[in-house]
Amino acid sequence: MMHEDQIPLTDEDAAALVIHRFPAYRGLSIRRLATSGTVNAIYRVGETVTARFPLRPAAAPGDETTLRREAQAMVEFRSASPFPGPEPLGIGGPSVFYPSTWSLQSWLPGQCPSPRSHESSSPFADDLGALITALRAHPRRGRSFTGTGRGGTLLDHDDWMQECLHRSEGLLDVPRLRVLWDRFRAAPRGGVDVMSHRDLIPGNLLVDGERLSGVLDTGDFGPADPALDLVAAWHLLDGPRRRRLREHLETEQDEWERGAAWAFQQAMGLVWYYRVTNPTMSALGRSTLDRLLEGAGL
Repeated sequence: MMHEDQIPLTDEDAAALVIHRFPAYRGLSIRRLATSGTVNAIYRVGETVTARFPLRPAAAPGDETTLRREAQAMVEFRSASPFPGPEPLGIGGPSVFYPSTWSLQSWLPGQCPSPRSHESSSPFADDLGALITALRAHPRRGRSFTGTGRGGTLLDHDDWMQECLHRSEGLLDVPRLRVLWDRFRAAPRGGVDVMSHRDLIPGNLLVDGERLSGVLDTGDFGPADPALDLVAAWHLLDGPRRRRLREHLETEQDEWERGAAWAFQQAMGLVWYYRVTNPTMSALGRSTLDRLLEGAGL
């Protein structure tokens, strides 16, 4: 289990929950997918549907408010993005053997890229640029970022970064990484919030050949620092393709630096936390940090 407070869920219980709430799916295969996801257990229902069960109580409210908000964000994302996202199909309630609300979404075909699989693909970099451009252009309608997560203020993450640096002793080159965070944390905040996917990591993207074919986990679509979606540059692209993406987006230096800072903030929590329980996510953190250190010349 990836989390100390992870909710246990057997395949049999997941299937029973789906069939009880949505009896039309009785008789279809319901099988857990082997994903690198850290928030939900994902089950494929037949060929066209997925069920998402939150793994942790913190992500598992007792009512439907959060999942309904996410469903609205998913619909809005689909109207903004040139690439398809999942369609929300329904919400299921808790039971005596599973304490959370959960959701159904449509299945999207494609494969998730790895951090290195498409790093030298110019068509893929261009598609990322087209995605970010379209999301930024979507009307914000007066909304602004709320909360203290990624996409707000970098200085809000000092305590977490210090914990990550401490826990990374013996795993990473912590002295170099401390120098890099000292630089990143001071990156000036500029520009108004824009609409953002908020988590453009490899596991939330789908590809067909060299092209981006779909986007997953779109329920957090909303306003954030315009630099936040730039994390994709360090999670997925090599140096020449990062420059290509930056030119496509016409990104100024301060914003580009904040994009690197948000990628750093995300990557630092992946290596140590998932070292044993989710090696794919831990490896993503390492590859992103390698790109950031190389780009910084440290």
